[in-house]
Amino acid sequence: MDPREIKALVSLLDDNDSEIIAHVEARIRSLGREIIPVLETEWESSFSPTVQQKIESIIHELQLEALEERLVAWKIGGGIDLLEGMWIVATYLYPDLSYDKIKMDIEQCYYAVWPHYRAEASPIEQVKLLNSVFFGELNFGANTKNFHSAANSMINSVLELRRGNPISLCIVYMYIARRLGMPVYGVNLPSLFVLTYKTDQVQFYINVFNRGIIFSKTDIDHYITQLNLAKDDAFYQPCPHVHIIQRVLRNLILSYEKAGEPERINEVEQLLSLISD
Repeated sequence: MDPREIKALVSLLDDNDSEIIAHVEARIRSLGREIIPVLETEWESSFSPTVQQKIESIIHELQLEALEERLVAWKIGGGIDLLEGMWIVATYLYPDLSYDKIKMDIEQCYYAVWPHYRAEASPIEQVKLLNSVFFGELNFGANTKNFHSAANSMINSVLELRRGNPISLCIVYMYIARRLGMPVYGVNLPSLFVLTYKTDQVQFYINVFNRGIIFSKTDIDHYITQLNLAKDDAFYQPCPHVHIIQRVLRNLILSYEKAGEPERINEVEQLLSLISD
């Protein structure tokens, strides 16, 4: 569509007739995501706060639609690339964020660990080596001051600030471990996300939120007992990537509940519903 025609439509967003505004908004949305750059230009040139707000709303809806499509496609494709799933979630707040940027930033973390890693070391020694760099040189750690911040669910923020919640820290840690060839996977414990180092011969667990402390199946038994829950195999074994992203979205919903943002809650709940069984 000609930018001049879009400009004419945008000018009508300031009309006094609500029916006209509703018709114009629907018409603009029908033009698809390709018009977002034009809308951004119109926002910059507008002197009307009302028009700017309506443009922002339309752009957000178009970007959210794109996110939903990517998320569904990711799940249908098997949810193989967990980092891609985290990038898709991050585009909720950072729609212009590129996957390549996330991949480059997390690869830099891997390259910081790689010179210190010894493949011939025992599994526990491998984890201790990774811990020393992850929490030392790379300075990753628990975001205890702002535990419920939405930023803890945004992979780009976690990589930039080096702070996160249990699941986001585990995802970064697990990516590095897997790049090193370590058999490390996510485990969905109630109220806590952890990792497991699992082979046919050995299995133990890693609490990344507590600086990579190593613990055993017996420790999980005690934890489950304290919570008065029945034992479930899911508390001990690796979980699918789709379940990890579902949990990330549930954390994000909780963040917006704490912040009192009902519109955000509704939008993220819709995202969660798209990848739930």
